[in-house]
Amino acid sequence: MTDPLAQALRSHWWPAVATLTRLLGDLDLAEEAVQDACAVALARWPAAGVPANPLAWLVGTARHKATDRIRREAVRAQKEAAAMAQPDRAADQPHWAPAGDDELGLILLCCHPALDIEVRVALTLRCVCGLSTSEVAAAFLLAEATVAQRLVRAKRKIRQAGIRFTVPPPDDLPARLAAALRVVYLVFTEGHTASGGARLVRDELCDQAVRLARGLARLVPGEPEAAGLLALVLLTDARRPSRVDGRGRLVLLADQDRSRWDQARIAEGDRVLQAALRAGRPGPYQIQAAIAACHSTAATAQETDWPQIAGLYAELLRYEWNPVHLANRAVAVAMAEGPAAGLSLLDSVAAQPQLSRWPQLHIARADLLTRLDRPAEARAAYRAALELNLSEPEREFLERRLGARVDTPSAQPDQP
Repeated sequence: MTDPLAQALRSHWWPAVATLTRLLGDLDLAEEAVQDACAVALARWPAAGVPANPLAWLVGTARHKATDRIRREAVRAQKEAAAMAQPDRAADQPHWAPAGDDELGLILLCCHPALDIEVRVALTLRCVCGLSTSEVAAAFLLAEATVAQRLVRAKRKIRQAGIRFTVPPPDDLPARLAAALRVVYLVFTEGHTASGGARLVRDELCDQAVRLARGLARLVPGEPEAAGLLALVLLTDARRPSRVDGRGRLVLLADQDRSRWDQARIAEGDRVLQAALRAGRPGPYQIQAAIAACHSTAATAQETDWPQIAGLYAELLRYEWNPVHLANRAVAVAMAEGPAAGLSLLDSVAAQPQLSRWPQLHIARADLLTRLDRPAEARAAYRAALELNLSEPEREFLERRLGARVDTPSAQPDQP
């Protein structure tokens, strides 16, 4: 497969699935139809060239393939009529979703209250946002096989319960919002620090998450957590230009050139956060945005208010207990009170089963052990991180650390 053809199919697969699912109300049928359309593209595009509008071509071809499947399988006439409907009909558009944003609409459709929230999020990340099963597993700090089984069970439940992905009424939106916010947050997390592959930052996922966060904030303008999520991704994404050097190598937060940070995005994120906080209904995304603001508004790394960050993490844990938040608080305490205090906290949460799959835990331990002049233990922690899934820039960074003497303190990695 030629690179332009492969890129076109990768870029448009999930938007095409989103559009077909909205039209058909059936996720499995939409995926099968788009797969059929891609097979046609593989046969035709190498000779004819990639169409000027590959997405429209895939959607049109997939609609015909879906209609053929429906006819062959003698499915109800209503499904056939839905498959033949024009994509731009106003009746097909969720009236509460941003016009033309099938992906955001499908995220809300797939966050069906009949499914457990973690299953909703995993299914949506895989089937709407296009993350691989291994990337979804990394987001949940679970084994890939465990996530694969959850996805299979979720699709089986959808089939057996006859769940259709239809436009929910506006009063059903609150039941879906928490899962939708989580989906966008995890898409951004994978974009900000990739769980594997050649790049540390996946720009396309960061851009996608910012766009979706804006859409959700517009959709529920009175919801401070939606605004908090938007502020969080804006404030964190503002650091994107300085996170790798000219050779694509990881640059630690303390070493980044802050003049390259997107000041307009930081200012916007801060405005959005302040407006959310004025609502007087704090929540985990607003608190995480406040932590991001502490980093993004500090003039230098030395001026970062680590005591405030440690306090904010403690507050965050009151709203959302999470072993990753515990580990991040330990790092903040280390920066505020010294490495011994941080390591004590970090080791107290290291027994959490999920954290053993999180490379940043081992990297943070290595940093603190280095600062405590315990190089042998620091090397062991770096090696433990290298045994897990990492992007190539992270792996190269750790290998450089192991290749040198582990006697120079590192700084906190740039995490969202």
